Amino acid sequence: MAATTVYKYKEPAPRVDAENPLESMMSRFNVAAEILGLDEETYEVLKAADKQVIVHIPVTMDNGKVRVFEGYRVIHNTILGPSKGGIRYDKNVHLDEVKALAAWMTWKCAVVDIPYGGAKGGVICEPSTMSSGELERMTRGYTLAMKDVFGPDRDIPAPDMGTGPREMAWLMDEFSKTVGGTSPAVVTGKPLVMGGSLGRTEATGRGVMVATMAALKKLDLDPHTVSAAVQGFGNVGSWAAKLLSEKGVKIKGLSDVSGAYWNENGIDIDEAIAYKNAHAGRLDGFQGATMLARADDLLTTDVDVLVPAAVEDVITEHNAHAIKAKLIVEGANGPTSASADPIINEKGIMVVPDILANSGGVTVSYFEWVQNKQGFKWSEKMVTERADRIMNDAFEKVYQTSQKYDVPMRIAAYVVAIDKVAQTYKFRGGY
Repeated sequence: MAATTVYKYKEPAPRVDAENPLESMMSRFNVAAEILGLDEETYEVLKAADKQVIVHIPVTMDNGKVRVFEGYRVIHNTILGPSKGGIRYDKNVHLDEVKALAAWMTWKCAVVDIPYGGAKGGVICEPSTMSSGELERMTRGYTLAMKDVFGPDRDIPAPDMGTGPREMAWLMDEFSKTVGGTSPAVVTGKPLVMGGSLGRTEATGRGVMVATMAALKKLDLDPHTVSAAVQGFGNVGSWAAKLLSEKGVKIKGLSDVSGAYWNENGIDIDEAIAYKNAHAGRLDGFQGATMLARADDLLTTDVDVLVPAAVEDVITEHNAHAIKAKLIVEGANGPTSASADPIINEKGIMVVPDILANSGGVTVSYFEWVQNKQGFKWSEKMVTERADRIMNDAFEKVYQTSQKYDVPMRIAAYVVAIDKVAQTYKFRGGY
């Protein structure tokens, strides 16, 4: 489906709300669709979500009162296979965000060439203020409400912001009750004892490391002479920082919800992780670095590599001009708004986009699903070797596409992904 003429890259046209994650995703989608010369039918099919489900979940709280939570599940596409995507518990969850994240999952799975479509779920809640019992009742209620959506061959959820192995265990148990038998393949990110995969915890952060190493090689930069800042020190950021430091990269800056931390001589990441684990998951009071005046200052520090690994839209038109990094590797989903793209591209900064950089997580989730289907467990070595190979192959394909069309890596990743889904749609017969 490649275009027959050489495409001249144009920056995406400004859309209604450039900071809206759905608008950001669509602006990039449109450029890639133009490069590929998508026909109108395929364009209309791929841009729209297949299904949007909104549920209301009554939960008896610990004080005896019933509170009703609103939950979502968006199935963006199932052309490549069953849909796949996490469930987010957060007070700021909204439908446009879930729709954008579901679409990103479609492109992410296509970029790394695994047989999944994209989905995403969320519940509007504040998990930090809820007891374990309240979270369990809400998770089970959400699962029951989605029992006709979820399924090992239909839609496979996973953890996301505010959820983890515990919530996935509850989900698996509740879904299993509805089908009258244990169904481990309905969800990934489970505890190891329940069919979770070795290597899953660090998978997304490891993928970020692999993508960074591949990009540094293209930029002819030696990891042992490179410095980095990692914004976000949760699961993805902490693993990315740890694994990058093991490759010789000097991590000068870190940030989490408590603020940003800087050490010109490099932060001891093992020490930072140990401190975080001993202090309720936060870096407050960490003595191995100096606290910056503002957390956002970390994004514009003088480092070679910037890893935004927290939330959406932290790099915008308002701060992109001040970024000094030569390379941005997106550990989070949608950390760069579409409005920032032209500024970053003009500065000549290489960006390894989210749908490529953080796809190590969904890759190992796929491995977990395969193992559950097989009833057989793989060794950690097998998991990491296969995941690293998939990440490197995907990076090389996206890089070569960016060279072919003379477009940024982000647009190239969309071209690779959309081309795969569009071709499959055509082969399956369309409508």
